[in-house]
Amino acid sequence: AEIGRRQTTMGAVTSQCMPCRPKPKKLVVIFSGKRKSGKDYVTDKLLQELGSDVAEIGRLSAPLKKAYARENNLDYKRLLSDGPYKEGFRKDMIVWGEKRRNRDPGFFARLVVEEATKPVLIISDARRATDLQFFQENTSKYDLITVRVTASNAERGRRGWVFTKGVDDVESECGLDGREWDFMVQNDGAAPKPLSEYLQDLKAAIQKKREG
Repeated sequence: AEIGRRQTTMGAVTSQCMPCRPKPKKLVVIFSGKRKSGKDYVTDKLLQELGSDVAEIGRLSAPLKKAYARENNLDYKRLLSDGPYKEGFRKDMIVWGEKRRNRDPGFFARLVVEEATKPVLIISDARRATDLQFFQENTSKYDLITVRVTASNAERGRRGWVFTKGVDDVESECGLDGREWDFMVQNDGAAPKPLSEYLQDLKAAIQKKREG
């Protein structure tokens, strides 16, 4: 009986002393780009490359639009589209979102992260310095790769972009201009290499980060 008690005690001590494995950090690949630069198209293609078992796309604008739609009795799904319905509310939604961010800069980023379940989270619509700052200040939880998608104004125009005062000259479009990025993706006909090569470079960097 005494030997049995000793073995039980030793087993308990051993189990208590075994180091706990730290929870792996989520890798966040955060994209920024002007309207009609094609960032949604690029992130969709990257997701195809990585696979939906590994990665998922999150949009910082989704919780914003959901809350805005609820407060104003609007169609949330139509606000997520690129059609004229969303454009009709864009200016007011920008002002509403800025007020919310001023109260809590990381509010929308936290909501997106809390809903993410895959090892790699692709955020397709960073627009402000606070969008990046949330992840940069939480490096114990997140690894970060930043990507800027660009296209010429002429190409953006062919995709339907028209300069709109109060939209294209405010922080939501200009807040991340002039920053340094881990990757630059030129998404137009003048790009020095095809999009597939940009995606392969990104995929390799993501795999390297995951392998640690």
